[in-house]
Amino acid sequence: MSDTNSTEYSAKGAVAYSFGQISLITAYQVFTFLVFTFYFAVVGLDVNLITLGFIIWSVWNAFNDPIMGHISDRTHTRWGRRRPYIMIFLVPLALVMFFLFFPPASYGISDQFINFAYFVVIILLFEFCYTTYDINLTSMLPEIFITKEARIKANNVRQVFAIFGLIFAFILPSFFIPEYTNPDFKSEYATFGLTITIIIVIVGLIFLKFTPRERIEFSQDHKDVPGFFKSFKISLKNRSFRWAIPAFIGDFFVDTILPTIIPLYGKYILKLGEGDSFLLSLLLGIAFLAAAISITFIWKRLAIKFGIRKMWMISSAVWMVTLFPLIFNLNLILAFIVFFLVGIGLGGSLYSKDLIVSDIIDEDEVKTGTRRDATYFGNYIFFLRVGYIFVFSAISLVFTNVGWTFYEPDPSLITPEQILGLKFLTFVFPAIALTVIILAMWKYPLHGQYLAEVREDLNKIHQEKRARMA
Repeated sequence: MSDTNSTEYSAKGAVAYSFGQISLITAYQVFTFLVFTFYFAVVGLDVNLITLGFIIWSVWNAFNDPIMGHISDRTHTRWGRRRPYIMIFLVPLALVMFFLFFPPASYGISDQFINFAYFVVIILLFEFCYTTYDINLTSMLPEIFITKEARIKANNVRQVFAIFGLIFAFILPSFFIPEYTNPDFKSEYATFGLTITIIIVIVGLIFLKFTPRERIEFSQDHKDVPGFFKSFKISLKNRSFRWAIPAFIGDFFVDTILPTIIPLYGKYILKLGEGDSFLLSLLLGIAFLAAAISITFIWKRLAIKFGIRKMWMISSAVWMVTLFPLIFNLNLILAFIVFFLVGIGLGGSLYSKDLIVSDIIDEDEVKTGTRRDATYFGNYIFFLRVGYIFVFSAISLVFTNVGWTFYEPDPSLITPEQILGLKFLTFVFPAIALTVIILAMWKYPLHGQYLAEVREDLNKIHQEKRARMA
């Protein structure tokens, strides 16, 4: 029996759902791209305090993500399991984006402890709001688009919309902030944060208005979700999920460390100065343009032909090769070429992860009889956030060993060792992480004939559920 069902996919529904992806990508990528640079270079926090803050934040995530996913799966309202949380947390998430860039230093308080305390509190608030919004919105993808064909089509639309989120996150700030590392532009950061707040609210409201509602066959699944600890244990017993975890962490490491380091890389290696923030954002824009093109013309086709697992392995290898030129001193023209090529590998990363998680959720439903999308996405995000410890441990390790504990704004005072450290962070560490992805996916069992059998069994289960609910 084929799992193809034309009624499972709606172009209108995919577009409406994808507006939610803009809000997710915008919020998270702004956080990744600018928060470290803002608090290190503009606010002037010690890099070790920033690292400590992110470790505290990661420990918070050890509870925040899985618990919120579990709560979502056990929720039952007339609006469904996911939608109420999205409605409640849309505005708080948007407001936090402003306050991320409005610390005590913005109104003249330079005390390290006060700004550090604010930094910890605001990133914890960001994570709480973002996680609740993200888990519930992302969990709707495999619930709305059930079949393989429907998910691939919807994911393609979703990733195209994600590019708009990336543009808002990486290009829009250059219209407000002339130089990302200049302490004189605190108020410009705040203005940009307010703009992002407005964007997130607008696209979030469009998502809520037009996205399809919860499917009838899942409306009673909340009754069968086991307790939190049992549910977490069941997830970890899933062999497919266990092998995917190191791949998720490796991918998250690369996705996070590159945009975090790029503002410093642009200033000290590409020699971009004041007023050149638009050029740096344009470089990132070129990478995301290449990602969008590669998703449509390369990775989607390879996913259909070889499966998501093998496609992710290929894209990780491509990404590793294209990152290698970053260890050289590039001129601006070569930088545009390299960033375009880097974007091709990035496209495979953007396209693959949520589809892998969706397959694992399907396998779990076949084994347990219960749909636990948010639980799996919560556990998945928990392990992603563990990746933050690796990211900022790597940055702290390199920066402290090359004598860069505090930000030095004068490029003439930067040492060759510090330049080498930036290059290590943009290639050597990501190459290790990408190798981990390839090895983990090589051992990942949910592919080929076994995956086809899972989808066959899942289709039968859903038909039986629909028949019982009719």
